[in-house]
Amino acid sequence: MKHIHIAMLAGCIIAFTLAGCGSSPDVINKEASTSAISAAQESGASEVPSASLYLQLAKEELAEAEALALNGKKMEAESMLQRAQADAELAMVLSHGDADKTEAAEALERVQKLQQDNK
Repeated sequence: MKHIHIAMLAGCIIAFTLAGCGSSPDVINKEASTSAISAAQESGASEVPSASLYLQLAKEELAEAEALALNGKKMEAESMLQRAQADAELAMVLSHGDADKTEAAEALERVQKLQQDNK
């Protein structure tokens, strides 16, 4: 008799747990998007005008994805997360490109100065 009560209690716990999972809002995996946004911020994207635009867009898309997930629109949320990740990665590439241009311009200036010094 005692074993029957324990089995019924365990069954109720499992049933309530499963019912709770079913009523929760869709969970989305934001890790890739948030990591890409963080990487873009760390690369200095907010300091480069063209990159900062895409960084801001990625942040807005992440927020939109969260709202979509709360409304039970998991597929749309996942699509928006992919867009956020892509825009954050683009922001990072643009910020690196700007740094490369600056570095190349500085190197060119050094070469020109050395050429003048050797004349």
